[in-house]
Amino acid sequence: MNVDFWNQKWVKNEIGFHESSPNPLLVAYFKELKLVENSRIFLPLCGKTLDIAWLLSKGYRVAGAELSKLAIEQLFEGLGVEPEITEHGNVSLYSAKNIDIFVGDIFDLSRELIGRVDAIYDRAALVALPEEMRKKYTKHLLEITGIAEQLLITFEYDPSLMGGPPFSLNSEEVNQHYKGAYALTLLESISVPGGLKGICAATEHIWLLKNYL
Repeated sequence: MNVDFWNQKWVKNEIGFHESSPNPLLVAYFKELKLVENSRIFLPLCGKTLDIAWLLSKGYRVAGAELSKLAIEQLFEGLGVEPEITEHGNVSLYSAKNIDIFVGDIFDLSRELIGRVDAIYDRAALVALPEEMRKKYTKHLLEITGIAEQLLITFEYDPSLMGGPPFSLNSEEVNQHYKGAYALTLLESISVPGGLKGICAATEHIWLLKNYL
């Protein structure tokens, strides 16, 4: 994980990936996970996403992982909450009522440290990682969450026209990462208005990953 790269993105406020409202695909399809109130949702590489406030408002608990301390300070400031901060090896834990955010490298997290995870919402993690890291990430994510079910958002575009992040992932690659652990359903595909970063046409996909059991 390139810590300096992402920290500089936040320091320089180069955060075009940060959305100014809850992700509409999350709002439309979160119900597909069929979770009960008070379920705990894990958001990898969460930044200060407003999706967290939306999940909290719906009665869910949130856990997250993020490299940037600045992003998480801004997250809690936006929530109007003062976190309790504790240190766990290379990771700092920012906690408040119904929310636990681990600041550090996600590869330093363990299942024991994260605790119970009822579902994963991955909007910004898999697409943020270069190809050589995605296999490592998906394997690690399954280990630390106990193969919790997922909502996964990906982008697909012509990579010869633009480099990531976000990186382009086709359905074949998504299946390569997850078909051994989940039954995958493509819920919707939509064209990105104006293209991705205004550079090239792109399609945004939302996937439901359900346990076989």
